[in-house]
Amino acid sequence: MTRPRGVTPLLSFTVALAAALTLTGCGGRATTHHKPGTTHQEATGSSGTLLPARDETGHRLRELPAADAPTVRAEARPDPEGGWNVHLAVERFRFTPESTGGAALPGRGHARLLVDGRETARMYGPWGYVPPGAHTLTVRLHADDHTVWAVSGSPVQTTVRLDSAPGTPAASPAPGASATPGTPATPGTSVTPAPTSPPPADAGRTVTLTITGKTVEPPPSRIELKKGERLTLRVTADRADTVHVHGYDRELRLSPGTPATLTLLADRTGLFEVETHESGLVLTQLVVR
Repeated sequence: MTRPRGVTPLLSFTVALAAALTLTGCGGRATTHHKPGTTHQEATGSSGTLLPARDETGHRLRELPAADAPTVRAEARPDPEGGWNVHLAVERFRFTPESTGGAALPGRGHARLLVDGRETARMYGPWGYVPPGAHTLTVRLHADDHTVWAVSGSPVQTTVRLDSAPGTPAASPAPGASATPGTPATPGTSVTPAPTSPPPADAGRTVTLTITGKTVEPPPSRIELKKGERLTLRVTADRADTVHVHGYDRELRLSPGTPATLTLLADRTGLFEVETHESGLVLTQLVVR
């Protein structure tokens, strides 16, 4: 049977219109895409009250009642190879590196380290490292959307002095900032440095890695280490990036064509990946027994 002229275009228009209504939900705007691996609630939800105030690094404060807000305490101990190992104790909070950049949900996020008043690193777990030469460390809790968790208009944070003798009180928080809710009356947290041990006589092992585009030489493999062994990673890349040693929370900034070195003491057993932040390359794996 011969189809009358004009029927096909009309049918196509009807199908297209029905599809458009299905996507927009009866005249509403189309659903936006959200970060892979997160739910729609995580991508669109938020909590607390977003304040107009910002911290000194430009991040807006997100207010919570004190009873619901997270808390943080910090302990710093000298590293045998220089600098400080930092351990965080948090309450009503968990580190969520897998959802960084998503919505602000209660009790989730990451910490940022401000060394002598300047933001220098993030922490996605309880352990971090501060290089030598630092005097004051402030640890501040952020939500996944990078806003700052706050109580009574002040960031949730704690401050410690890194150049003090054992038992010396921590430095007071910066003007306009408060100590962590729920901490003792003395602002900040006291430092309890452990006695500094002399570095081991053995220079340890050195592994040289070269990154060209998406290629790593030598190809990624496993480096077997004994607990207590020292390892130096010497990395050269053709672009700016940051190397991160998981588990040890050590980072190394890379400049194009300039070799950079990172030395660590393998004092924790397990399997730890070494990868780059920007390019997402796995450089090697450390197996410490």
